[in-house]
Amino acid sequence: MRKKTALRRPLLLLCLVDLALGYLTVNIEPIPPVVAGDAVTLKCNFKTDRRLREIVWYKVTDGGTIKQKIFTYDALFSTNYTHIDEYQKSEDLVYQSTVRIPEVRILDNGPFECHVGIYDRTNRKKFLEAYGRVFLNVMAPPSSISVIAAETPAAFSRYEAQNFTLVCIVSGGKPAPTVYFKRDGELVEVHHVSQTSPDENEKKGRIPQSLISRDMDDTKLQRSLSLLDFEGRGRMLTERPSPSITDSTIAATTAAERIPETVISREFPRWIYPSDPAYLFRHTQIPVSDGTVEVRAMITWTLNPELDNNALFSCEVKHPALTMPMQSEVILAAPRGPQINMSPTRVQVGDTVKIAVVGFQNEVFPEPLFTWTRVGGRLLDGSVEHDGKLLVLERVPAELNGSMYRCTSENPLGSTDTHARLIIFENPNIPKGTDDKSGASSCSHSARLSLAMILAVTLDLT
Repeated sequence: MRKKTALRRPLLLLCLVDLALGYLTVNIEPIPPVVAGDAVTLKCNFKTDRRLREIVWYKVTDGGTIKQKIFTYDALFSTNYTHIDEYQKSEDLVYQSTVRIPEVRILDNGPFECHVGIYDRTNRKKFLEAYGRVFLNVMAPPSSISVIAAETPAAFSRYEAQNFTLVCIVSGGKPAPTVYFKRDGELVEVHHVSQTSPDENEKKGRIPQSLISRDMDDTKLQRSLSLLDFEGRGRMLTERPSPSITDSTIAATTAAERIPETVISREFPRWIYPSDPAYLFRHTQIPVSDGTVEVRAMITWTLNPELDNNALFSCEVKHPALTMPMQSEVILAAPRGPQINMSPTRVQVGDTVKIAVVGFQNEVFPEPLFTWTRVGGRLLDGSVEHDGKLLVLERVPAELNGSMYRCTSENPLGSTDTHARLIIFENPNIPKGTDDKSGASSCSHSARLSLAMILAVTLDLT
């Protein structure tokens, strides 16, 4: 009996403590990830057997060091129960406090706390407090997507294979989106490259090799049958008896297959490309101050102007806040048919002439490089060439009448040339003989006058 009474005493003491202090449980209903701009309702459920004192909602920032008060309910000064749903006030005393955010922002991402206080039964000046916490995960779909070419504008390489890089820039997303590339509607199989050692990965990539023997280069291969003898056994009629340079490198089966050195053009050599080019993929994530992430995804491969010209590349983005993928497309294209505008339309001596490229017959990507030269001479300022869409010739002299100017437009996929001839008319506002020649004639006239005066003085002295 003594043992039973000893066991009953701690239970009785706990019941007395519970009756004296009361109980309070607080929890907040979890919320799935929400999209910025949507309305969100936070629900705090609490149960107690004591009288409610206050409810305070906090927005927690800086890892919990700062708590910003967003809502307060004080039962001492308020009799409004519109924000509280009391289910069984007389029996269970179960409450629910709700806070509604009509338009959630990315800055609202983070934890929220609901603090509930009840009165202490033993002392009305004291009250007990408990709280619950919930994490609000705010997502934001990407706001912009664009595809650019790295290291542009760049020249067209006729004799050397070059790598080409497309960069897809996706901004405004939270969390970071998934980015992938497609070519002509088909997913590009890429090899992921570590950002820490890009040089090593580039070394491991496949790089095309240039042709080392002319028998493999059949680009613009021309055979002049008129230079061959009809029997097909002798040498070409214009070929010297001395051995040619190509004799040591080209193994010809018959004398008729030997091509003279002058009829082989290597202006546009053909490179040896792998059947399936290796696309190297790398990406970076840059945090932005507003809580979003900027993603830069890049693919690099060895460019083949013959196959890659007019190829459609698209960058597509998947994000949990998007119902369908977001994409941006570009078509790789070499410049064709540059359109040139010259102002003024009627050029006179002393005018400032502007020659500019205003467009092309097609949409060019990537951005081309423009180079101006003068056919058969230097530009007016003495330079050999000028870079840029616009060429300015200040105070053109009459000597430039009929001069020809060449504009070379090129990008890594190809190049094209266009010409503009300068026709200069006489300027009625400038009298004849006021140019450089008139200055030279005035100088010679003054020299003759000085010589005449010297002769006159000499004759007078004699």
